[in-house]
Amino acid sequence: MDNEQNGMEEELENVIVLNDENGEEVKFEFLDLIELDGEEYVVLLPASDAEDADEVVILRVEDTDSEDEESYVSVEDEEILNTVFNMFKEKFKDEFDFIDED
Repeated sequence: MDNEQNGMEEELENVIVLNDENGEEVKFEFLDLIELDGEEYVVLLPASDAEDADEVVILRVEDTDSEDEESYVSVEDEEILNTVFNMFKEKFKDEFDFIDED
């Protein structure tokens, strides 16, 4: 029973709760942290049953004044998004089945 509880706790540690543009809480599963050109990007998977749950969200990590807190900023640059996503796909090619929508 202890192993099962530890697994649940570990699973919860990978969940990040962010506020969307409407101030509503949205849960994401943290998949990876990718570094590119001195910037860090998080790759998140929406932790919902919605149909878009098979699409990842990539956000740039931004430091805040608080040591314990960081901020996530949306990335507008398609080239950066594609580069980060390709790095993520290469790193996890054996763990996930990726569907290319070209």
